[in-house]
Amino acid sequence: MNYIEIVIIAVALAMDAFAASITKGICIKNISKKQIFIIALFFGGFQAFMPIIGYIFGTRFIDIISKFDYIVAFSLLSIIGIKMILEVVLKKDEGELCKINQFIIKDIFYLAIATSIDALAIGVAFSLTQINIFISSSIIGIITFIISFIGVYIGRRFGDKYEKRAEIIGGLILIFLGLRIFISHFI
Repeated sequence: MNYIEIVIIAVALAMDAFAASITKGICIKNISKKQIFIIALFFGGFQAFMPIIGYIFGTRFIDIISKFDYIVAFSLLSIIGIKMILEVVLKKDEGELCKINQFIIKDIFYLAIATSIDALAIGVAFSLTQINIFISSSIIGIITFIISFIGVYIGRRFGDKYEKRAEIIGGLILIFLGLRIFISHFI
C-alpha cells in the first residue's frame, strides 16, 4: 500500500467526521474559531489514534490472519464502506438534528470516538501490510482535522446539503479500495 492510497483512505475515513462537523456547524449557535479548532482537533486526533490501536491488535494475531490477509482487508474495508452507505440510506430524516445546540466537550468527545471506530478497523487492515503506522496515522489525523475544520464552516454556511453525499462517497471509496486489494492478490 502506498501513500496515495493512505491519503484516499484518510479522505474516505474523514467523511463521517465531515458529516458530524457539518452538523455541529449547523447546530452550535455563534460558534467561535476556537471551538471550530477544538472540534477539528478532536476528530483528527481520534482518527489518528484509532488506527494505531487497531494495528497493535492486528499484529498480535498476524500469524492467524496472514494466510487470509487479503480477505480480511477486503472484508473490513467493504463492511465499513457498506455500513457508511447504509447509515445514510436508512437514516430517518429527523427533525431532531440539533438536539444539542451547545458546545459541550463531552458530546464532541463521544462523537469523535463514534466517528473514528472505522479507523480502528483500518488499523487492523494496516497490520497486514508493510506500512509505517505512525506516518499513516498522522496522515489520517491531519486530513481528518482539515476536512472537519472545513465541515464546520460548511455547516455554518450551507446547512446539511452535503452531509449525506460525503458519507456515501466515503463508503464507496472504502469498498473500491477493499476490492482492489482483493483483486490484486490474484493478479
